[in-house]
Amino acid sequence: MAVNFVPVDRDTPNMFPATVQEYLPEDHLARFVVEIVEQLDLRALVGAYAGSGSKAYHPAMLVALLFYGYATGLFSSRKLAQASYDSIPFLYICANTHPDHRTIADFRKRFLEELAALFTQVLLIAQAMGLVKLGTVSLDGTKIKANASKHKALSWEHAKRLEEQLRGEVEELMRLAEQADNQSLAEQIDIPRELERREQRLAVIATAKEEIQARAQARFEAEQAEYERKCATRQARAERTGKQPGGKPPKAPEPGPGAKDQVSLTDAESRIMPTAGGGFEQAYNAQAGVDTETHLIVEQHVTDHSNDKQEVAPALERLDALPEALGEVDALLADTGYHSAANLDRCEAAGIDAYIPESRQRHNAPLAERLADDPPAPTGKPTPLEANRHRLRTHTGKARYAKRKATVETVFGIIKQVQGFRQFLLRGLHAVQGEWALVCLGWNLKRLFALKG
Repeated sequence: MAVNFVPVDRDTPNMFPATVQEYLPEDHLARFVVEIVEQLDLRALVGAYAGSGSKAYHPAMLVALLFYGYATGLFSSRKLAQASYDSIPFLYICANTHPDHRTIADFRKRFLEELAALFTQVLLIAQAMGLVKLGTVSLDGTKIKANASKHKALSWEHAKRLEEQLRGEVEELMRLAEQADNQSLAEQIDIPRELERREQRLAVIATAKEEIQARAQARFEAEQAEYERKCATRQARAERTGKQPGGKPPKAPEPGPGAKDQVSLTDAESRIMPTAGGGFEQAYNAQAGVDTETHLIVEQHVTDHSNDKQEVAPALERLDALPEALGEVDALLADTGYHSAANLDRCEAAGIDAYIPESRQRHNAPLAERLADDPPAPTGKPTPLEANRHRLRTHTGKARYAKRKATVETVFGIIKQVQGFRQFLLRGLHAVQGEWALVCLGWNLKRLFALKG
């Protein structure tokens, strides 16, 4: 039986279209990214060029290249440079030019702050397109691996032990140096070089110990403040009721580093953090506030705190700093990891209704509980804690809080699993903050492209 196949002809010449405008279909993400970049105010980037020396690639092209790369899962400067040869969308963005990987890497590193500032500009363009209006924001964090290995960390206990060993070796080398003129050594040893190596290692250990001590002191001060707050609360309750409060009294924190306190020798600002699948990783805690209606990221920052409780304050500050044209946030959804009386007070002071449960929400509640009427509202003026508790027990509050998992966790899942961003390329808190802004910009552009369609 004859089969009709499409011919495979690799010899007949076939010319590319005359212009890059014909490379892609009209409705393509690469075209959309270029159109958005053309609307951005890039004067801060353009003005940084001196105008002397060899010709430079225009910042608008490099910005579009980075944005499209982060939107489609290409983050490495080497892969982006290779894509300018291999990929039609990248050929379109680069207009048939080929910036090398060093140019791309240097541009990203040099303009991290300026690139991060474009995050708000993109949101304003989305607002002008009628695609975003702030209302309810879902806040969460995800651990992203640092560009460092957890096996290259130095603990306080090991640092002290290693320091003692190295000092002993220095003394032994000095003793051998004194004997070198009187008798031949059993083995030929370059004593000055060996001493220099150990002095360098001792200097690294001293710096690491100073960092561990500084972190321990900061932790002690925070724990001491919390301890004093709990003691004052117990004392006030005892005076109000005339009875000794039940339960164990709070335990006073101990100053100084613990034996297992450690610092990374590769990226000192990263931390050992627990991961969702179990175990620990050298990582940063990347935060995102997602608009529940559009799934656009409207707030993003990175922290070296593994606990999320401290991240409500910076999130509220960044949301408050957004332009008025984007609207106002009226509700904040967050899981129990963000719950504290102080955070609820902050939300009320900002005029935002908090939906932050005190403990994990139970799944598959009994039918009678799900059909029960809303509980009565607290009498008088409720405290932020009481108001939050009541909101989460109402049918409206439960329905609103249910949007949290379907918004911010979905965004994190796509960023990690689809776009493939699971590890920072840069090092240091300032640098990874800029890189996380690029990741969030990539997501927002991809999401805006879907919304406009």
